[in-house]
Amino acid sequence: MNLIQGLGARVIAQIEEMGAMLAFLLRSFGWLFRPPLRLYQITKQMYCVGFKSTFVVILTALFTGMVLALQGYYSLRKFGSEGLLGSAVALSMIRELGPVLAALMVTARAGSAMTAEIGIMRITEQIDALETMAINSLQYLITPKIVASLISVPLLVAIFDVVGIGGGYIVGVKLLGINGGSYWSSIESAVEWKDVYGGILKSISFGLIISWVCCYKGYFTKMSAEGLGKATTESVVLASVLILMWDYFLTSVLL
Repeated sequence: MNLIQGLGARVIAQIEEMGAMLAFLLRSFGWLFRPPLRLYQITKQMYCVGFKSTFVVILTALFTGMVLALQGYYSLRKFGSEGLLGSAVALSMIRELGPVLAALMVTARAGSAMTAEIGIMRITEQIDALETMAINSLQYLITPKIVASLISVPLLVAIFDVVGIGGGYIVGVKLLGINGGSYWSSIESAVEWKDVYGGILKSISFGLIISWVCCYKGYFTKMSAEGLGKATTESVVLASVLILMWDYFLTSVLL
């Protein structure tokens, strides 16, 4: 009975936290439509989330495209279809690898920073100080991060796709000797608008997941250094898992 009671208590606690997370997101979005519009904070967060993540996204995209082209070439060569390498690389990057890997990189770099920043403000009672000065902490801290993530992550995914396809070109054409014209023509004939649209939709939803989970974990962190470290770890793990799960559901709907 104790085992069943413990399991039930954990399930109830998880359901309660899911409800709290949803309420947190709705309250944060609600403050987006109330003055003042904090453009400076949004721009600052776009710099932190977007610009500072550009290098790691480009580096990851380059080697992802190169590895994808290398593996795809040896698979397609068995069927005499080396000319389709461009379409294989482009579709893989645009539909799946671009949005997912870029979101995971942003989670690791910017998401953990969000949790740590807000968590430190909670521990040092800076959030309480904002409330004392009649500044809503959700509007000042959380909403700009959510808006910045919704804008920055799709742009980073677009960069990831372009660099990844370029990396595939370097390996496929320059290293393995595939005709450059066939590489680009196969991309043009294979990639459709629904593929691009699906990648954009995924990137927007991933940006929401990253900012939502990481801000929530930081905002409600426990008042200790250990609690902050635990919250940062939980935010990265939970956001990464949710990205992969949500990617499956979106892919099943968009196919």
